[in-house]
Amino acid sequence: MFDLNGHVALVTGGNGGIGLAFARGLVKCGARVAIWGRNPEKNAAALSELEKLGGDVAAFACDVLNVEDVATNFAKTVDHFGQVDSCFANAGGSGKPGRLHELTDQDWHAVVDLNLNSVVNTYRPVINHLIERDAPGKLVVTSSIAAHLGIGNGAGYSATKAAVAGLTRALAVELGRNNIQVNAVLPGFVETEMSVNTPKYFQDGARRRTASGVIGSLEDMEGIAVFLASQESNYITGQEIVIDGGQSIFPM
Repeated sequence: MFDLNGHVALVTGGNGGIGLAFARGLVKCGARVAIWGRNPEKNAAALSELEKLGGDVAAFACDVLNVEDVATNFAKTVDHFGQVDSCFANAGGSGKPGRLHELTDQDWHAVVDLNLNSVVNTYRPVINHLIERDAPGKLVVTSSIAAHLGIGNGAGYSATKAAVAGLTRALAVELGRNNIQVNAVLPGFVETEMSVNTPKYFQDGARRRTASGVIGSLEDMEGIAVFLASQESNYITGQEIVIDGGQSIFPM
């Protein structure tokens, strides 16, 4: 069970945070993993960490906002590994904080590109590749519990994370007969390089609103990647899988 030997996974934003946690879990269970990230130094550090786990890993400097760059690096990934079996569209960000009416058009379009269009850019060549191979596959996007909660000064983030959850359901229907499962992971507040720089009051509030009283760790993200890449999740598609220690159900 959960044996990923022979499986090739692509993880965007795989050089840090939740993406690197996904990659660690996948490598530990035998998958070969391609990580995509814009920062070559972070890519090299992530590659070194994953190789120490004994993984067959490659890193590619790719900007998922650029369709041509995605196409080029997907071709490089397939050339290196021979195939891609699962894709974790994890790259994204919070966007510029601020109330909606105070954001510029550029601010709004930037977060839509970052969290929604980048997923579409990434998924398209993967879907074509899987269908051309007549192969089963797994598509997973990193959404957020912000898709369900009201987040002040973060309308763009909440809206785009809800949008990729909607995209997940639509693609699950489109691709079901191709034996491609499509799911979304919705993390709560997880201790990452980005989240540790949020104000202390925000971190304390997240901890209070978590049923367990504990903020999530990156290790908590490893197992879900393995499960969703594995055959054990073959009958799960179009779902939003919340990993938040009970934060979204504990309002106080």
